[in-house]
Amino acid sequence: MEVTLTGSSQTLTVKYVIRAKFEIEGVVEKPDVIGAVFGQTEGLFGPELDLRELQKSGRIGRIEIELQSKNDRTTGTIIIPTSLDRVSTALLAASIESINRVGPCTAKVTLEKIEDVREARRKAIIDRAKEILHQWTIETMPTVDEIFKELAETLKVAKVEKYGPEELSAGPEVDSAKEIIIVEGRADVINLMRCGIHNVIALEGAKVPETIKKLCREKEATAFLDGDRGGDLILKELLQVTNVKYVARAPRGKEVEELNCKEIFEALAAKVPVEELFKPPKREKRRMEFPKEIVQLAKDLEGTLEAVLLNEKLEPMERLPVSQLAEKLQQVSGVDTVVFDGIITQRIVDIASEKNIKNIIASRISEAVKPPLNVQLATFSEIMES
Repeated sequence: MEVTLTGSSQTLTVKYVIRAKFEIEGVVEKPDVIGAVFGQTEGLFGPELDLRELQKSGRIGRIEIELQSKNDRTTGTIIIPTSLDRVSTALLAASIESINRVGPCTAKVTLEKIEDVREARRKAIIDRAKEILHQWTIETMPTVDEIFKELAETLKVAKVEKYGPEELSAGPEVDSAKEIIIVEGRADVINLMRCGIHNVIALEGAKVPETIKKLCREKEATAFLDGDRGGDLILKELLQVTNVKYVARAPRGKEVEELNCKEIFEALAAKVPVEELFKPPKREKRRMEFPKEIVQLAKDLEGTLEAVLLNEKLEPMERLPVSQLAEKLQQVSGVDTVVFDGIITQRIVDIASEKNIKNIIASRISEAVKPPLNVQLATFSEIMES
């Protein structure tokens, strides 16, 4: 449900509709009621729940008033469509109930109900989905002949083929597949084909055949090897003479031919790019020396979600919420060091680099941050007194 606000280009997607009944001792008109709604709720909960501000920002729609007068009494309904969350909508409904006068007349306002517009939409969608599913089931129901044919195809077991001049054991999809899996022997090929993997070929020996070398140049190859010493040696040979892209291993002490289908798929899913095999291990966390004032400030800031900007003499320039840090750093100059209870992001690093800030110290550093050339980064756990 969408309501376009009068005199505004904004569109309000209504989530809830507040409906409140009112009784007024006297005869009033719609503008009087609307004036009371705006006037008597103004300032109750600050600008965040001020009706005029909410209408300007497109968080509530046009307020509708239905009324009738009889025997010097006016009764009716106030209707307010809103896109606020449940808590804010409940507060708004309660504030409407607090209205006790309309113009010079005594008034009583009572919440009738809060309608969840999305609930009605959800029910309509679910009912329609049931219709679609029912029709779909009828249209796609296979005939008995089709079922028998599909079962017969499933029961056909692919045969191991001989591939290349060396007549290597292979599945039937080595030529057609863009990716291939290289295993050690024929038994491994049979085991993978039993699990429905047909783009597989065997080395059948410690020496790598020319056919395998050629396939590795033409296709993306994964070496899937036993988890033993023999597998280690074959991997070393493969890496020397082919450009295999990934390496998968059976669990340590197990061979590929004895794995069940679950273990095969898990091992292949855990394959590692060859370049990862040669990455140096991660270094242990550094310990970095800083003046005791910085170390103490880091301890004081922990858990506050606040930041402190320091000048070259390490004197505090400003303390502010972390949420405002990036914007503030763009505006100020003369900052030497920033200490804050939050995560160092690439945006913070880029701004600091432009502003010639020398040190950033925070609770964590994002893994996506590229190490800057002119800014020193440190975490609370890494710093120690010099």
